[in-house]
Amino acid sequence: MLSKYVQPGSRLEIQVVEKLKSANAAEKKKVYQSQVYEIVSEDRMEITMPLEKTKLILLPVDVEYDFYFYTSQGLYQCFGKIIDRYKDSSLYLLLIELTSNLRKFQRREYYRFSCALEMNSRPLEKEEIDSLDNRVLELIPGMPLQRSVVVDISGGGLRFVSNYSYEPDVLINCRYHLVIDGKNKEYNLVGKVLSVRELENRPGVFEHRVQYMDIDTEEREEIIKFIFEEERKNRKRERGY
Repeated sequence: MLSKYVQPGSRLEIQVVEKLKSANAAEKKKVYQSQVYEIVSEDRMEITMPLEKTKLILLPVDVEYDFYFYTSQGLYQCFGKIIDRYKDSSLYLLLIELTSNLRKFQRREYYRFSCALEMNSRPLEKEEIDSLDNRVLELIPGMPLQRSVVVDISGGGLRFVSNYSYEPDVLINCRYHLVIDGKNKEYNLVGKVLSVRELENRPGVFEHRVQYMDIDTEEREEIIKFIFEEERKNRKRERGY
């Protein structure tokens, strides 16, 4: 099951489980970033040693951890422990052993992918907002749209910049295109503006943080899949192939 979902290059987060009594409260909630290096077997894998401000984090061996794997099929969680630490060529690696099965994990936090994606948007009209009560968005055709640029995107929302600003809590129609499985698909989503700020170094340019509202599960999974495909492409370019 492990190799079906998790692949070399998959991003993961590591968190010490609560029962580590010697750690203080801040340590218990500390999250470390890593990446899968190699799948050794269906219950063992090599991962890169976490870094914090260029400093290697020597996580204790034989302590139980919470692992969260970001995959093209969504977020998966399991428990495990580090059974060895070593250096392979120029890489510092951890050998981990999983002590539970992978399970699909849902949470409000999503990994944000930096990008430069064209988007059109506009505030929803009252009758469009009313249609959301029936969980079926009925958009009024032909309404004028304003252009903007998405600077990061996730399965939970997006951040965009524009030369205009919306008010916080306004519901907006977000329209953009993503390439999914080689096909260009338009997304017509409703987002709630969480915050707006004018950029200090760019007067007249406003940054908006937006949370998706009532997004279809399939569309959310497609967005997550797009993010990980783009990350995979970026890693290949960085490695020179």
